[in-house]
Amino acid sequence: MSNYKTEEEAFWASQEWASDYIDRVNKNVSFDNVKFFSDIFSRCTKKINSVLEFGSNIGINLAAINKVFKNLDISAIEISDVAVKELEKKDFINKIYHGSMLDVNIEEQRDFVFTKVVLIHINPDFLDTVYEKLYNSSSKYILIAEYYNPTPVTVVYRGNKDKLYKRDFAGEMLDKYPDLELVDYKFNYHRDSHFPQDDVTWFLLQKK
Repeated sequence: MSNYKTEEEAFWASQEWASDYIDRVNKNVSFDNVKFFSDIFSRCTKKINSVLEFGSNIGINLAAINKVFKNLDISAIEISDVAVKELEKKDFINKIYHGSMLDVNIEEQRDFVFTKVVLIHINPDFLDTVYEKLYNSSSKYILIAEYYNPTPVTVVYRGNKDKLYKRDFAGEMLDKYPDLELVDYKFNYHRDSHFPQDDVTWFLLQKK
């Protein structure tokens, strides 16, 4: 893959940066992440049989979901060649879309579609494209778990400018799609003594 629409895509697809990121993440299924998704799934009143993650990297979120909820049809979208090789080793992932979420052709809807600290790295000019793909690929639920800010701001990310953006992603989706409703939301603090997360605020949206 070499033709990217944005600098952000090229940044995350590069082997050097992808390998560095993979080396930094916890490759094991963390209890904190299992608890994170258990809490969210407990708010879902409609049955969930299938899951799709936008920007899965090596699949640590999907592994946490699989740890608790067995026999789900699990799919992943990932741009990095290095990360996809790791995803291919996980037998609980049924389908991998190897490519940019801006271009990927998702042929069928899933019950539960989500991002976790991924939208923050999307070029803001292309967010509407990702919102549309999230919306169209979900039959029931959309989870937005990102760094929240009431107004759009840009943050320097590990010395790199214009690679991390905070805003009200969920609010923008609610405004864009009137048939979405907010089911629940929660802030997870990195200094939580029991189940720390990286200051992520999650929003569970449901199609009416």
